[in-house]
Amino acid sequence: MIWQSWSAFIAMGGYAYYVWGAVLVFFAALALELFSLKLASKKLLRELRQERQYHPAESGPP
Repeated sequence: MIWQSWSAFIAMGGYAYYVWGAVLVFFAALALELFSLKLASKKLLRELRQERQYHPAESGPP
C-alpha cells in the first residue's frame, strides 16, 4: 500500500486503532518478556552462587 502523506500512513486506511493498538501490545509484550528473562537470569545466577558457596567443588579426582 502506498500512502499519500504521513497522516494517511498513521490513519492506516481507517484501521489505525487496530494497527497501532496491535503494535503497542506487541512491544509491551516484548518488553515484559525481556524484563522477565532478565529477572530469571539474575535469580538463576544468584542461586548458582549460593549453591557453590554451600557445596564447594572437591579438589582432585573422585
